Amino acid sequence: MVAIVDDDEAIRTSTANLMRSFGFAANLFASGEELLHSPRLADVCCVITDVQMPGMNGLELQTLLLARGHTVPVILITAYPDERTRQNALAAGAAGFFYKPFDAAAMIRCIADALNWPRENKPE
Repeated sequence: MVAIVDDDEAIRTSTANLMRSFGFAANLFASGEELLHSPRLADVCCVITDVQMPGMNGLELQTLLLARGHTVPVILITAYPDERTRQNALAAGAAGFFYKPFDAAAMIRCIADALNWPRENKPE
């Protein structure tokens, strides 16, 4: 299951639709705290999270997941391009970093690479 964490409901919904169109189950969370308290946390194979959210931001979520032993790939998305934030996220182990609006095929390729999908399943 792909966990989609974003405080913007429209982004959560559209990202979930993209994931489902490629055969992924997707669960939506309005905050990092909601994901961390979810009984479905153990079912997560990948996290797509917004960087800027009220309360816990995406980078903090990434750090807490790792600290708690959840070594799933984390992909960060943001509407605020900032090279320093991108570099920090990737240096901390993020599987990808995208600016909104992101390219759907590039996102799916990133997830496929992070999950070691066979090449024939990746979009061009």
